[in-house]
Amino acid sequence: MRGLIATPRASGLLGRLSRAFWLQIGMITAAAILGVFLAKIVIEENLVKSAILEEVEYFWKNYHGGNDFRLPDTKNLTAYFDPAQLPPVIRQQLPTEPGFHDYSDLDSSLVLYLDQQRGQDLYLVFHRGQVDALILYYGLFPLLVVLTVLYLALWFAYRFSRRTLSPLTRLASRIDDIELASNEFSLELDESGLHNDDEIAILANAISDLGERLNAFISRERNFTRNASHEFRSPLTVINVATDMMLLDDELPPRSHKPLLKIKRAVYDLENLTEVFLMLAREDAGSLTISNVDVNRIAHEQVERAEFLQENNRVRVHIEESAQLAIRTSDTVVAVLLGNLIRNAVLYTERGEIRVAIDAAGLTISDSGPGIDAQHLEQIFEPFERAGNENASGHGIGLTIVKRLCDRFGWQISVDSAPASGTAFRLDFAAPGN
Repeated sequence: MRGLIATPRASGLLGRLSRAFWLQIGMITAAAILGVFLAKIVIEENLVKSAILEEVEYFWKNYHGGNDFRLPDTKNLTAYFDPAQLPPVIRQQLPTEPGFHDYSDLDSSLVLYLDQQRGQDLYLVFHRGQVDALILYYGLFPLLVVLTVLYLALWFAYRFSRRTLSPLTRLASRIDDIELASNEFSLELDESGLHNDDEIAILANAISDLGERLNAFISRERNFTRNASHEFRSPLTVINVATDMMLLDDELPPRSHKPLLKIKRAVYDLENLTEVFLMLAREDAGSLTISNVDVNRIAHEQVERAEFLQENNRVRVHIEESAQLAIRTSDTVVAVLLGNLIRNAVLYTERGEIRVAIDAAGLTISDSGPGIDAQHLEQIFEPFERAGNENASGHGIGLTIVKRLCDRFGWQISVDSAPASGTAFRLDFAAPGN
C-alpha cells in the first residue's frame, strides 16, 4: 500500500480544484474581453454614427446657402463642401456613393460620411481615435480593476479550499505509511490540523478506531495461523508415519492395503491443503523463504509421490526435460503448485500416461484422461468444480489453489482440453519480474 498516495494526482480532488480555478479565470477573462469588444462595436456603430446622422440632419435643416454659414468644426467632427480640403488619406480614395466609409493610416483613424442634398456633397469627417481612447480609459481600465478583484477572490477561495483539504491529504499519507509487514496497524493522529474541523476529526477518529480493531484482528489471525500450522502438522505427521509402518508390515492382510492407501492419500491431500492455505493466508511476503528453486527436482519429487498414491499401475507418469529450469521463488510454492497439477492429472486418468514436459520457460502437464468439454472448461478454476466428473476423488479446489498461486506470483497458467482427447495444463514462469 505504501507509495500509492505519495503525491496528489492530477485526477484527484486538488487537481480538479486547480482545473476549476483556471477554468473560471479563463471564462471570466474571455467574457470581459468579449464585453469590451461588444461595447466598442456598440459605441462605434450606434452612438458615433447616430451622432453623425443627427449632425447632418441638423445642418441641412439650418443651412440656407451662402458662404456665411459655418460648417460643423469641432475637435472630433469636421464638415467640408470642398473635397480638396479633405485629409490626404480620404482624397486618395474619394468615395462617390453616399454613406459611411472608414479610413486609417499611421497617424489617424477616420470615419467619413458622405451626404448629397440640394445638389451639393457634404463630407463629415469623424476622428475615431478619441473614441477609442475613451473606450480604453472608461472600459479597459475599470475592467482591469474588476478582473484583479475577481482573480484575487478566486485565488483566496482556491487557497482556502486547498487548506481545507490538506488534512485529508495528510490523513491519507499517514494511512499509506502503514507497513503491512509490521505488527502495528493503529494510527496516532495527534498531528495538528486533523482535529481542527469537526468533519475531519470524526473521520480521523473513525479511521483510528478502525486501525485499532484491524490491529487486534490481524494479531489474532497471525497467532491462529502460527498455532494452526503446528497443530495441523503434528497429527498429520503421526498418521503418515503410522500408515507407512503398517504398509511395511509383512503380516498385513492384502485387503487392508487399499484402505491404508486411501488414508495415505487423504493425509497427502491434507498436508498440501494445510500448507497452501496457511501460505495464502499470509499477506506479507516475508513469511516465505525465497531462493533459486530447481523446478526439475521438485517435479521429480511430486511425480514420485503421485505414483505412490495410485491404486493400480495403469497410469504411467514420465518427465521430459529439454532444459534445466530454475526460478527465484519459494520451494513450498512450487511444490504445492506442481503437486496439485500432477495429482489432479492422476486422479482424472484411469489408464494411459501423464507427461510432464519441462522447457526453459515453464512446463506442460498433459494426460490421456477423458478430457473436459467447453462448458466446464470455462469454470475449471472455480472452487469445487470437478470438470463434470462427480465420481472423481479430490475436493474440487486443487485448481483453484493453483490459479490463486499463479495470480499472486505473476505466473501464467492455461488449459487445453477436449472430450476424449485428454487435458494439458501449461504453466509459464517467464512472466515479467520472474
